[in-house]
Amino acid sequence: MNTVLRTDRLILRRPRSDDCRAMHAMLSDSEAMRYWSTLPHTELAESEAWVAGTIRAIETGACDDFFVERDGELIGKAGLWHGDEIGFLFHPAVWGKGYARESLQAVIDYAFTQAGRTQIRADVDPRNERCLQLLTRLCFRETGRATRTFCIGGAWSDSVYLTLSK
Repeated sequence: MNTVLRTDRLILRRPRSDDCRAMHAMLSDSEAMRYWSTLPHTELAESEAWVAGTIRAIETGACDDFFVERDGELIGKAGLWHGDEIGFLFHPAVWGKGYARESLQAVIDYAFTQAGRTQIRADVDPRNERCLQLLTRLCFRETGRATRTFCIGGAWSDSVYLTLSK
């Protein structure tokens, strides 16, 4: 499972244990984590456990995740969890530069051509307008909505479900 994806500007590679500090910069950032499924990490140990868990999930086939590098610097992550659910997280310092779209397109192409997927799903907080706009530009279509799907830090959020078919 040492798959590496390359785009014009980015390298999408499997996570490594030495990625913890760089991922902690994202996982502890309240703006980056605003619509994530957990609260921002407060300790490096949380991010270390998260990276280790991601590595284990890849090894067991529970996820197909990639960490995203630009010029040797880790700027985000993008991949598939639970088989066909896309997810991504990027440091706010690189938002608005097209890296998320470029990364997601690489993951989508990989999923459909190499990983044998016939569809990709997304579960998005409806308040996350930037994410919804990005997924719509990538041809995802809304398939449903649900209320009170995640309770994070005592606050409930809703879900918008989207699907992209091969």
